[in-house]
Amino acid sequence: MATLNVELGKRSYPIVVGNGLLRDEAFLDPYLAGEEAVVVTNESVAPLYLDRVAASLKDHRLICQVLPDGEQFKNFETLQSIFDTLLENRCSRSATLIALGGGVIGDVVGFAAACYQRGVAFIQLPTTLLAQVDSAVGGKTAVNHPCGKNMIGAFHQPTCVVSDTETLRTLDQRQLSTGIAEVIKYGLIRDAGFFAWLEENIERLLRFEDDALEFVILESCRHKAQVVANDEKEAGERALLNLGHTFGHAIEAATGYCNWLHGEAVAVGMMMAATMSQKMGWLDPEEPERIRELLVRANLPVKVPDGMSAPDFLKHMALDKKVSHGRIRLVLLKRIGAAILVSDYPDGMLDEVLAEYTG
Repeated sequence: MATLNVELGKRSYPIVVGNGLLRDEAFLDPYLAGEEAVVVTNESVAPLYLDRVAASLKDHRLICQVLPDGEQFKNFETLQSIFDTLLENRCSRSATLIALGGGVIGDVVGFAAACYQRGVAFIQLPTTLLAQVDSAVGGKTAVNHPCGKNMIGAFHQPTCVVSDTETLRTLDQRQLSTGIAEVIKYGLIRDAGFFAWLEENIERLLRFEDDALEFVILESCRHKAQVVANDEKEAGERALLNLGHTFGHAIEAATGYCNWLHGEAVAVGMMMAATMSQKMGWLDPEEPERIRELLVRANLPVKVPDGMSAPDFLKHMALDKKVSHGRIRLVLLKRIGAAILVSDYPDGMLDEVLAEYTG
């Protein structure tokens, strides 16, 4: 077991990573705000881990809710159903919400915790690689809107993040790869050495090797924790964590949040950002090819969905949270290992990249 801390003063919290953590019936006790515990999970995760988590809460007033599984359910209706559960059970301000699942569960449960009685405690128990390396850390919570992904939400930090690497054994290869996309992102934006390690070890991750998985989870969380500690509310540096996301969120929105997984869309977005970075004169020609090769080896897409047009991209990118004064700001790469937020790219360059990928 290894522990990292997200340093946010009085709201600091640990990220605990290890194998078999959910089997320890006492692992949640230090992080509960009171006697009420509300576990929210989905129909895929519940048969695997809900009983295990419930056993650790046998001495508390326990309420469980099982939601449908899928990004298309990260919406107001699902959020309302959580509020209904909390109110129907007369949960107090001392209740602790527990998000057991992947990124969708973590986001919507965290947003419910941020809103219920103006804020209650919540715990992240991520069960996917994507959630363990990224979405469960940092306090971003949200639901989707038909016009844009994560457009309605709040910053609300958990009291802890418990990442049990044993849960990754139940992922299929597609779910594993979508998490690897976010891992690759950290190498691209902050750590060229980590990117090189991934080039050498990507097959070990795809084989679910425990030591390789634990290493990338800890390295990814170390990077995320440092960025969040420096810029919790995304006033500056934290925006760099969105490499590929402006393009990727457009893909997710255009495909109805149900055909492409988040990491798949981000993988294509990172490839598009690399192409634009090369056009800006920052990346050498071989660097986008290195990125493409690693994404392909990780079983991730590098082409946009069939039938998606440049106007489709622009429609959804115009609603991105990084738009400023009508200008779409993009996270680009100065080199592998260093990212920059850019709004002053030459007129027509974005259109050129979109035409290259959609034409």
